Amino acid sequence: MSKSNRVLGIYRKLEKLPLGKRLFAFIICRNAPYFSTIHPRYHIFKAGHVVVSMKKRRSVENHIHSIHALAMGNLCELAAGTLMEATVPVNMRWLPRGMHIEYLKPARTTIKAEAILDKTQWPGKEDVDVPVSVTDANGEEVVRARIIMHVSPRPPKKDI
Repeated sequence: MSKSNRVLGIYRKLEKLPLGKRLFAFIICRNAPYFSTIHPRYHIFKAGHVVVSMKKRRSVENHIHSIHALAMGNLCELAAGTLMEATVPVNMRWLPRGMHIEYLKPARTTIKAEAILDKTQWPGKEDVDVPVSVTDANGEEVVRARIIMHVSPRPPKKDI
């Protein structure tokens, strides 16, 4: 089973449980601890489409009582990264290379990031733009991001 299929398999098993999606987010944050600072919640996790949210809490607020820009950037990177994990085939690997982010308006409610990538061909080494849209509880877009992911063939495993 491929690594991406393994992660998708874990999500599919856990999403059926009462606190399964929270457990899945915990597992993701355990592997990449910085993401735990935003307490993410997954709503959709499948190849080509991820939706993840975070609550507006005091620990992610800025001085004007909206969600801090870097917390929203963290949510965007999480959405794009887990999208790549679910989408890229086992013989490829990915790594964030850059981020372009526009803060359109203050986020004063829970926010939801959606990353969609309609890509099925992975010919070799390339940079892939992953668009991420962040909306507030009213459905208004508060952040628009483009995460540049470097995708390349995974090196063959060395025999020991």
